[in-house]
Amino acid sequence: MATAAVVVEVVISTQVEVHHPMETHGNTIDASGEEITCWASTQGITSVRDGLARTLDKSSSKIRVISDYMGGGFGAKFGAGVEARACALLSKEAGAPVKLMLSRAENHLAVGNRPSSFQRIKLGADSQGKLVAFELDSFGTAGYASGGTSAGGGGGAGFPAPYAYTIPHHRTSQVGVAIHAGSARAFRAPGHPQASVGMEAAMDELAIKMGINPLEFRMLNDSHDIRSKQWPIAAKRFGWKQKYHKPGSSSGVVKTGVGCAGGQWGGGGRGTTAEVEISPDGSVEVRCGTQDLGTGTKTSIVIVAAETLHLPLDMIVARVGDTRYPPSGGSGGSTTMAAVCPAVKVACENALEALKEASGSDDVFGVNWKKACEQLTPNPLVVQGKWKKGLSGKGTGGVQMAEVEVDTETGFVKVKKITCVQDCGLLINPLTAESQANGGIIMGLGYALYEERILDPLTGVALNPNFETYKLPTMADMPEIDVLFQNMPERGVIGIGEPVTVPTASAIANAVANALGVRVMGLPITPDKVLNALNKVPAPEESLPGIKWPHSGGKVSLLDSIERGSSHEEI
Repeated sequence: MATAAVVVEVVISTQVEVHHPMETHGNTIDASGEEITCWASTQGITSVRDGLARTLDKSSSKIRVISDYMGGGFGAKFGAGVEARACALLSKEAGAPVKLMLSRAENHLAVGNRPSSFQRIKLGADSQGKLVAFELDSFGTAGYASGGTSAGGGGGAGFPAPYAYTIPHHRTSQVGVAIHAGSARAFRAPGHPQASVGMEAAMDELAIKMGINPLEFRMLNDSHDIRSKQWPIAAKRFGWKQKYHKPGSSSGVVKTGVGCAGGQWGGGGRGTTAEVEISPDGSVEVRCGTQDLGTGTKTSIVIVAAETLHLPLDMIVARVGDTRYPPSGGSGGSTTMAAVCPAVKVACENALEALKEASGSDDVFGVNWKKACEQLTPNPLVVQGKWKKGLSGKGTGGVQMAEVEVDTETGFVKVKKITCVQDCGLLINPLTAESQANGGIIMGLGYALYEERILDPLTGVALNPNFETYKLPTMADMPEIDVLFQNMPERGVIGIGEPVTVPTASAIANAVANALGVRVMGLPITPDKVLNALNKVPAPEESLPGIKWPHSGGKVSLLDSIERGSSHEEI
């Protein structure tokens, strides 16, 4: 850090965001006999099956889990969960099926969250604007998981340092704080939005201090092969050159501002088997033990099968969400498409070869399809295929730019536009891909401006466990969303459910800072925080009394107390 020509230090906090899918967590379970059936709202039918097997001390072969449809899951609906285990035990005792769905308030308390983070970041650059050093001290409310282990990793930040940009020297210190307010769980791109908010704020502050346009500063320090090409594309679509101005220089009561941020995600996929059944009438059924969270998995399966078999879509039916189907993994980490689509393609290719052999013809396409299938009478042809390397990829890059209006009299922030340029590998279904991007951006907008768990500071009681007081963005809050996918078939199938949500809140926060000329140092950026940043309302009392950052001197810090092994009462 001593070699840097310019150094900035920022302290950023992010809130606890709570899992609130439209359908709460729950199950209907019949554990009254030897064979057990569970109808679950889940992202992982196999992990639910295995969890119930442990709870009921049964062989997993005796348990069937079905998830035909579900109302959303964003990382918290893996495994049986306490609600499924309770439901199973109740059914066993009652000798009858039991349905147990959590209420909205119970869902707020019991199913995990995106943990908070408190980050102190120092960032240094040389006189040419190249980053040379990065320091991070962070902690967060990772919660308290069963067995006494903190969950969420790295205090809820849980990200590689430095995040997204090329910095030769770095030091990080991250601590998870165990609290009795519900543990962290995976939440659409776990760890990355928190990391992005802190890092992108520091990037903007350093660029401004050096007199460099924040976009040019990122392009100077971003060596990511794909993302480095995305910045100029996004800038042109968004109109960055025309819209960017010196922070705080917007005139009038309602000030405008723009901000940008970059993101990345791993993804990938493997370990899936698909099964194809061709009937004598020519119809096709594709089966896979995955699950559709509303992301269009079933539609994509049909598309891949139709293209491989040269058939119209209406001749193919996709079956998912049943542990009796060939195995696949849980739908998380943006791995579903990259795991399932290759397996479906291989299974269909194997089925074609088997059909040619059974019919005695090498031409089974078009008008010859039904003639070939008639040779299968009376039994259908059933063939499986496994995921194969080379048909999917991993590692995505994306950039986003945000335009906002901030009313300096009310503190209200309105997002006017989000431009997203995102690598997606091989694009299977443009419509559902765009839906995923829109959903991820909307979730990022909620994280930036609205969502926050509020606890009573004395009792820890949740004060906003409902949709009236836990604020979510509505249609009235929607900006113009402009998404450009970089279709790269040579990279194979890559999931995009999570990477699109990573940079959204960061870009919005930077846009607000650009509009005001001062930065709101914590999410969500609510009107009171905006007015406080403008010194239009009295500053609130210190919300974390006694906390000092490590290595900063002063009274005993929370982190020092934890490292010393102090009791919860002392902390």
